[in-house]
Amino acid sequence: MESVHTNKQACCGDEVNMHKAVASHCCCHGPSRHFITKAERKEALEQYKDQLQKELTGVEEHLQELG
Repeated sequence: MESVHTNKQACCGDEVNMHKAVASHCCCHGPSRHFITKAERKEALEQYKDQLQKELTGVEEHLQELG
């Protein structure tokens, strides 16, 4: 298991800290667990990666619209 330090400034909408949402203090949902499994960590990182890929697609579309 991994220990994840809490980041009290992180929130669900903060994509930079999204991968920590599994085991951190969240202003939306209150505190959660302090230790997560490797499987949970991997799942959170996969979700974070997906969000980054979607963000990149959005940026590319916006740049294309601007010409």
